[in-house]
Amino acid sequence: MDTQSSEEKIKPFRLVKYFTFTSLIVIFIGTLVLSLLNTHLARTMQQQKSEDYAHLLIENLNHQVFLQFIIPVALKFGKIQLSNKNQFERMDKVVRSTLHSFKVDMVNIYDMSNTISYSFDQSVIGKKDAGGKGYQDALSGKSTSQLVQKGNWVDIFLGFPQNSKLITFAPLRAEQPLSRISGPVLGVVEIVQDLTEDYKAIFTFQIRIINTCAVVMGALFLVLLFVVKRGEAIIEKRALERIRLKEKLSRAEHLSSLGEMVAGISHEIRNPLGIIMSSSELLKKKMADYDPSNPIPNVIIEESSRLNNIITDFLNFAKPKTPNLTLCKIEDIIEKNITFLESQIKEEGYTIDKHYDNNLPEITADSDMLYQAFLNILINAMQAMPQGGKINIKICSSDNAAKIFFEDQGEGIPEDILEKIWDPFFTTKSKGTGLGLGIVKNIIESHGGSVQISNRSISGARVTVKIPVEQGV
Repeated sequence: MDTQSSEEKIKPFRLVKYFTFTSLIVIFIGTLVLSLLNTHLARTMQQQKSEDYAHLLIENLNHQVFLQFIIPVALKFGKIQLSNKNQFERMDKVVRSTLHSFKVDMVNIYDMSNTISYSFDQSVIGKKDAGGKGYQDALSGKSTSQLVQKGNWVDIFLGFPQNSKLITFAPLRAEQPLSRISGPVLGVVEIVQDLTEDYKAIFTFQIRIINTCAVVMGALFLVLLFVVKRGEAIIEKRALERIRLKEKLSRAEHLSSLGEMVAGISHEIRNPLGIIMSSSELLKKKMADYDPSNPIPNVIIEESSRLNNIITDFLNFAKPKTPNLTLCKIEDIIEKNITFLESQIKEEGYTIDKHYDNNLPEITADSDMLYQAFLNILINAMQAMPQGGKINIKICSSDNAAKIFFEDQGEGIPEDILEKIWDPFFTTKSKGTGLGLGIVKNIIESHGGSVQISNRSISGARVTVKIPVEQGV
């Protein structure tokens, strides 16, 4: 599979990934906006609650001042003068006892001329024109509240100003006995509530919400990142598998067409070759009487035989036989190979080091085909050591399969051609068809097994053959 096709396969997953990440970001931003709106609602409700609280305090204060101060003082002194020490102390006692334990930061009482007649802060008593618009609205009988916050604009914008106070102006009225109808306005009451701690509590709650959202979104992000990475790894693995399968399919198609061509050519060559070989044998017999030293018949026979071996390799590779399965022992087949090569092993200085596990199981296989495969492997090992050397053969069994290891002490296989050795007609030798390993691979795979070639860590190459004990396992 080419890169463009792979990219097209991954695109839908990338769209899902980007959509998911975008959705996560949108959800996080939406959660932040929702928390800000909730916090704003909480501040608004807190302000409304504080305003209602202030109105109740003023109503109660108005009642207590009228009953406990205005009426008694008017009866005793004839008029109200808070500049009088006794009257001021009486007023202060009434106000403080009424507002005791309530969250009130400051109380100011204005007379009808907009002058502060009473205050918790005695330094402002007698101050004129200090009421502002709130005072004017209260004179007309309307209660108003104003939130005053101090701090830089960032603090105020984020909702945690350094100081927050709610200032409420309300009329101080005379009360009608046995009636709910209020009398005329006698003055104005200003109550200041410090809401700094309340707003800080709301801000702290807002921070907790944001932190919780951040933790939850962070956890979701990590989970999503893990899922995405896992998905990408799976998709990449599947893409690589598809590429390998396509390469194998292309290779199989190529080998199939090549095999058909080779089989056809080999078949056509074998017929006249048989005639050439039989004719050369006849020619040799006839020339024995006239010119026995003539080498031509022998050359014809030798080269014809070599060509016949090559054609046999072609046919074995192009049209491998179906195994004739019988019970056989791997070690017996190996011993038969060694016996066949015994003369060559001794003459060229090779030694065979055998290690067979005890109680090796019999396998269901075609012994003749395995003999041919093992013979090709041993010949390759010997050709890798032209000056002689040791060949290690180890047979063991595990997982219901027989494993055979062939190791030589040659120079090994260069890494750049290690993947090419299975290609048909590929060879690094001056002589040979390059089909030997291909025939080995076909034989082993026809038995449901596998064959691998790798370089040893010390020197030389290792051929690993794995054959199931029973076919279909």
